[in-house]
Order: sequence, then structure tokens, then C-alpha cells
Amino acid sequence: MRYVVVTGGVMSGLGKGITAASAGRLLINRGHNVTAIKIDPYINIDAGTMNPFQHGEVFVLKDGAEVDLDLGNYERFLDVELTGDHNITTGKIYKSVIEKERRGDYLGKTVQIIPHITDEIKNSIRTVADQARADVCVVEVGGTVGDIESMPFLEAVRQMHGEEDYLVLLHVTLVPEDMTGDHKTKPTQHSVKSLRELGLSPDVIVGRGKTALGKDARAKISLFCDVPLNAVISAYDVPDIYQVPSMLELEGLGDYLVEKLSLERRAVSAWDVMKNPPTSRSIAIVGKYMFEDAYFSIKEAIKHAASALGGGIDVKLVDAEDPHALETLAAVHGILVAHGFGPRGSEGKIEAIRFAREK
Repeated sequence: MRYVVVTGGVMSGLGKGITAASAGRLLINRGHNVTAIKIDPYINIDAGTMNPFQHGEVFVLKDGAEVDLDLGNYERFLDVELTGDHNITTGKIYKSVIEKERRGDYLGKTVQIIPHITDEIKNSIRTVADQARADVCVVEVGGTVGDIESMPFLEAVRQMHGEEDYLVLLHVTLVPEDMTGDHKTKPTQHSVKSLRELGLSPDVIVGRGKTALGKDARAKISLFCDVPLNAVISAYDVPDIYQVPSMLELEGLGDYLVEKLSLERRAVSAWDVMKNPPTSRSIAIVGKYMFEDAYFSIKEAIKHAASALGGGIDVKLVDAEDPHALETLAAVHGILVAHGFGPRGSEGKIEAIRFAREK
């Protein structure tokens, strides 16, 4: 089995999930089978009981597992169906190890982070990868390098790096700009330093920023972080996340991964990126969580459907507790009443349903 492990540095929210999904897409475009795993270092067993304001949308897989929204991106980008086993959390790992200890599976040994927790992590990753019968398994390690809760997972990755024939470590960092527009590489250097202190050296560095990295910034990252120049990948902001694979392809990431993983070189097929025709229809999502990630998969499903039908769509998020919500609903072509936990916003949702039924 071949692995691409994606880590993040400097800060959270840089787009590790989109980067991981895009890396997998580049390999699929070359005819290779790819599966994906998301590691979440929180102690929760899964995302099902977590407040969306803290964690974003809960994505539900085909087996009913409630997981991180990044697994939704994996399914959309890789065109695969995943299960709860593809989401590994600290809670799941410790629960499994403690159950084994209670059963006596460790034969009286002192149960420790190393080797018992790290072995459980490695076994979980390898079991999922083997069951998928894929050529490559993309593993995203959630959190930021330096977080204490991520350390057992990064230690497991360090061990796997010495045990597996083919494992590529892809590190996503922030490359900010100063007041004059120059890219500053110091945060990336410190992030890689933190990674090296854990015994890991990146094979690829993906620098996130508003604009594309210039030659000087690339050369500096290559020199100070000890990666080849063609392994410094610029991931700048684009209007739509579905353009990211094409951008990373132009940056040379696909060819570099094929080389590092010793995969067969095949012709690259184009990915049919979603078209964005002029907006002709609007749909309101009536919900109680008023931020972008709360109903992410619903919005993406609507976008995909509109694109497939050749039309543009304007998705409006409407607060179920807004007393003026009906004014917004009167101006749209369709209404979708979203899910939510607890009584807050229920009356507003019922009123939106009544409005849709009567109008």
C-alpha cells in the first residue's frame, strides 16, 4: 500500500481537507484507485454530538456514521463512498485500547501511548486501506503540528514512515504577505522545524496564500525546509474549491506524487470541473446555524445538481429565528428547511414550511 499523509502547520482552517482531496483526485485522474482517511484528534468518538458552531457541519456517511465535513469533500472529489471506519478519532482509538486492556488482550503488560496507542492507530489506518483495495490511501491528520492532542498520531506516522516502502508526507502551511505584498516564509520554516522535532520531514510543502508564490519565496522555502524546488507547491485562493485540483496539477503536484510513490506513469485525464453558468434560480436554506460551514454538503449538493442541469444557482442562508425571514422566502424559487438539534429555531422552520406549502 502507498500512503500520502497530509499535515498542517501555522494555523487551522488552511484547507488541508481540500488539499488532501485534490491530491487524491490528481492520482485518480491518472487511473489509480484512491481511498481516504480523516484523523480527528479530539476525544469525542465522532462528530455527532458536537456543536456545529465549534466544528462545522456533521456529514453523514452511507452506514449512518456522523463524521467531519472533510469526508464529504473526499466523497465529492474522489467519487467514492466511505464508512465510519474512514474517520479515526482519539476517542475511538482509546476506547478500543481500553476495551482490549479490560479483556486481557495485552496479557498483563503496562498499556502505554507507545506502543499500544500508536499500534492501534497504525492498525486502524492499514485495515481501512487494505479493505478499500486501493492503490493509494490519503490520510489527513487533523489539527496543527504542535498541538498536544495530535502527537500520538504524528508519532504513529513517524513509525509508519520507517515501516512502509512508500509514504509521502505533504505539509500544508500558511505563507502570508506583508504590507508590500511580499510573501513571508518564516511561519513555514517554524512549522517545518516543529515537524522535524517530532522526527518527520516533509516531502512536499503546499504553501497557502492569497496569491501565487513567487520564485524567491519558493527558493527560500526549498532551501530552509530542505525540499526540492519542484516540491514547493503554491496553493493560492481560487473562486471555487473545485478548481483546486486543476491548480495543483499545473503546479506539478500530480507528477511529483507519482514519482515519489513509484506509481505507473499514465496519461492524465481531465477532470470535468463544475461549470458556473449565470445564475437563473435561487434557493433558500432555512436553518438555525448562521455560518458558512453549517450546511456545507447541502449547499454543495444543490450546486452539483444545478451544474448538472446546466443552470446557475444562488443559495441563500436564512435564519429560522429572523422575524423578517418570510420577506426573503418570498423572493426565492425554492425553500429547503435544514436539520437542527434542539427546540431553538423550530417555530421559524415550521413557519417556513407553512409558507412554502401555501405560497
